[in-house]
Amino acid sequence: MNRVSNSGKRHGLARVLSKMGLASRTEASRLILAGAVRVNGKTIREPEYPVRMGQDRIETGEGGAEPRPFMAIMLNKPRGLVTTRSDERQRATVYDCLPADMPWLSPVGRLDKASEGLLLFCNDPAWAAGITSPETGPDKTYHVQIDCIPDDALLRRLRSGVLTDTGFLSAKRIALLRHGEKHAWLEVVLDEGRNRQIRRLLEGFDIGVLRLIRTAIGGLPLGDLPKGQWRQLAENELALLNHA
Repeated sequence: MNRVSNSGKRHGLARVLSKMGLASRTEASRLILAGAVRVNGKTIREPEYPVRMGQDRIETGEGGAEPRPFMAIMLNKPRGLVTTRSDERQRATVYDCLPADMPWLSPVGRLDKASEGLLLFCNDPAWAAGITSPETGPDKTYHVQIDCIPDDALLRRLRSGVLTDTGFLSAKRIALLRHGEKHAWLEVVLDEGRNRQIRRLLEGFDIGVLRLIRTAIGGLPLGDLPKGQWRQLAENELALLNHA
C-alpha cells in the first residue's frame, strides 16, 4: 500500500524524504548536511532545498530513493520507556523494543515514561497526523488505576473537568470500572491528546495515578499483545483506524 502522493508541487528536500518514509525529518536533514543525498545527480546540502516529489530524481547513499511501502505497527509499551528515538539523558526508549534493522518508523503520538499500552508507529507522517488530530483522529481509551475510590459526586465532578494553570481539562467519557478496598480503576476516553492530560486532570482533584494504560485507539484494541512486543497492523485493523 503506497500512500505517498506524487505531484509537481515543490517541498523542502528533508520533508520529501520524510514523506517518502525514508527517515524522520531530523534524520533526513542530517543525511543532507552530510552530503549523502543527491537531486538530479547533484549533491545537495540544504535540507530546505525545493524539490518536486515524483519528478526530481532523488538519490541517497544507497542509490535511487524510492518511496517505501506504507507500514504501521503496534507496540505494547512497557512502563519506564520514553517515546523518542534517542534521549539526551541516555534513558531507555521505545525503540529498544524494536529490531535494530527495522526500517524507519516514527511514533504516532506519545505515551509518557510512566504510561503503558498501545503505541502506534508508521512511516507516513501524513497518516500519523490524521490519527493524532483532535478533529480527524479516533478516540483513545485508557484504563487508569487511582489511589482512591471515587463516589458518584466525585465522578460527576471529574466528568465536568477542571480549570488548571494551563487551561481547561476534561475527558470525553469517564467511567468506574472496578474498585478494591483502597484503589479503583477508571476507564477514560479522550478525543484529543494534550500533554499528560489524564494525569493533570486527576491531579486537579487531588487524585494520584498508580497506573495508566492505553487500551485502544478507535476500534483498534491492544488485545493480548505481550508487554514489550510489537506486530504489524493488518489491513482490517488499518481500516478500523481510517474509518474512525
